[in-house]
Amino acid sequence: MSILRKRSLLAAASVALVQIVHWLPTASAQDRELGAGGELLEGVAAVVDEGIVLKSELSERMSLVLQNLNKQQAELPADERRPLPPVSIIEQQVLDQLIVREIQLQRADRVGITVSDDLLNEALSRVASNLGYTLEELPAVLAAQNVDYTAYREDSRKDLLIEQLEQRDVIARIAITPRDLEQCLVDSDANASAGFDYNISHILISVAGTATQQDVEAARARVNEVRDRLEAGEDFAQLAVAVSAAQTALSGGSLGWRKGSQLPTLFADVVVRMKPGEFSEPLQSAGGFQIVRLNEMRGAQTMMIDQLHARHILMRPNEILDESATEQKARGIRERIVGGDDFAAVAEAVSEDTASAAEGGDLGWLSPGDTVPEFEQAMAKLQINELSEPIKTGFGWHLVEVLERRSHDTTDEVKRTQCARQIRATKAEEERELWVRRLRDQAFVDIRR
Repeated sequence: MSILRKRSLLAAASVALVQIVHWLPTASAQDRELGAGGELLEGVAAVVDEGIVLKSELSERMSLVLQNLNKQQAELPADERRPLPPVSIIEQQVLDQLIVREIQLQRADRVGITVSDDLLNEALSRVASNLGYTLEELPAVLAAQNVDYTAYREDSRKDLLIEQLEQRDVIARIAITPRDLEQCLVDSDANASAGFDYNISHILISVAGTATQQDVEAARARVNEVRDRLEAGEDFAQLAVAVSAAQTALSGGSLGWRKGSQLPTLFADVVVRMKPGEFSEPLQSAGGFQIVRLNEMRGAQTMMIDQLHARHILMRPNEILDESATEQKARGIRERIVGGDDFAAVAEAVSEDTASAAEGGDLGWLSPGDTVPEFEQAMAKLQINELSEPIKTGFGWHLVEVLERRSHDTTDEVKRTQCARQIRATKAEEERELWVRRLRDQAFVDIRR
């Protein structure tokens, strides 16, 4: 790959940290108890393997969850509002999430996952940018919302640790067979639903891996009861908060918008036949029984991409040639090519972009955003087969020639990449729930009351 192509950010840095609810380290007096020496100690909500979940963490998280649930209710029309589940049920959901989080963080530490300051700063810079600020301004922005920057930063690091652990334990272990890939390519052309987006939610009644047949039947009866309550008019999101064992429970079971081709495998055939507002019959999966609801649906729009086929020659300043001398060298090379020298031969001989030099300077087809802005802007002004004046970028001085232009929707290579991503996404949802359940089942957890 040419050095001109921009480096993509690490996947973990793309986490939507702006949506993360963070927990502050302050504990109220009622959450503290006396130690053997008479000193005040924070109360323990749960012992989790070698760690603990503090009552103060639970209290802080409960406050934020209840605040968000009440806000969601207030935004609904009056006739659609429903009473919230009992606080004890919400508290159990919150405690379960905190316990799973602690288990995940301990595992991340055991397997040696770390998040460097550079990676954390990169992620926080994206958060700040999304809010319209710089990283340097972020502490003041958070302080104005009564959020401690040090605590926010530490919780962001933990979220990135868990993201990397999930990539290691779940995403990286999902196998994509040649048969999966070929079938996806066939289906993407034949299945009209792939062109639509679906906003879906789900409720999971879980069944442990060690469950007996009696346990399975009990779960089946419970999910049927949930289905009856939905039929009677109970709100899906409120029921998800109250009864779902999925990690999405506190967000009303929402899985958000998904391409038709990215729907979880279990839901794919069902959702595409549903109308917005409908929910499914109970579906049995490896993790238990699920009910899925189609909230909204929208049609996808075809997007044509304008691409350029270009080639270039790069010269970098060094200890001998400063910026001015390097520019003059570039101008001399330009004169040689205009005078009849072969561009490809010259690029192979003198270009300091070794990746493209071996190809006669050829950069292949470039899409918007593939190269740095100043290079992209210069290419946009060129006619076909026109050789540019020297262009300065952070890499050095360039001569560039645009060979072709085209409008393109996709390529076979891009289709295969998209299919691999889709297969991984459809398998990941169920694998993630099973992974969380395994971690929880294997951990020592002592809930304190």
